[in-house]
Amino acid sequence: MTLCGTADRKPGESPDGAPTVPDSDRTEHSAIVTMSKRADFLAANRGRRAPMPGFVLLVRDRQDGSEAMRLGITVTKKIGGAVVRNRMKRRFRALARALLPAQGVPGADHVLIGREGGIERDYAALQSELAKALRKLREPAKPGEDAPRRPAHHGRGKGRGKPAAAR
Repeated sequence: MTLCGTADRKPGESPDGAPTVPDSDRTEHSAIVTMSKRADFLAANRGRRAPMPGFVLLVRDRQDGSEAMRLGITVTKKIGGAVVRNRMKRRFRALARALLPAQGVPGADHVLIGREGGIERDYAALQSELAKALRKLREPAKPGEDAPRRPAHHGRGKGRGKPAAAR
């Protein structure tokens, strides 16, 4: 009897099918710092975005002179229970370790937001989608592409745009 399906796994592969990166393949400058503050996630939301079927990638240049890449991952309860969300985050971390050092934007924050279909997607499909998203966001922005998005609401108060006399 094997534990956790280890007999089905190939060497160099994690339990969810993601390839592992040997320590010898990691370089000193490929370190990815984890984002943890809510303000950093909100700031990244003002950056560029690349929606893909399994996730949305947000990238924002910090402009602080540091070349370090930071990674944030968020998966909401709408996606599933804790087991599903944690599995998706593990897959995103494996994707980031594999692709960000070579294809990420230096000096930028990268945020991966899990989408509902992402957990069923094949790892290879997610990997090619992340590579495509990173290529898209490394290119210079087209005019009007990075226009600030309007907030969902327009301040406090009751109603939506009705004049006071019509209420």
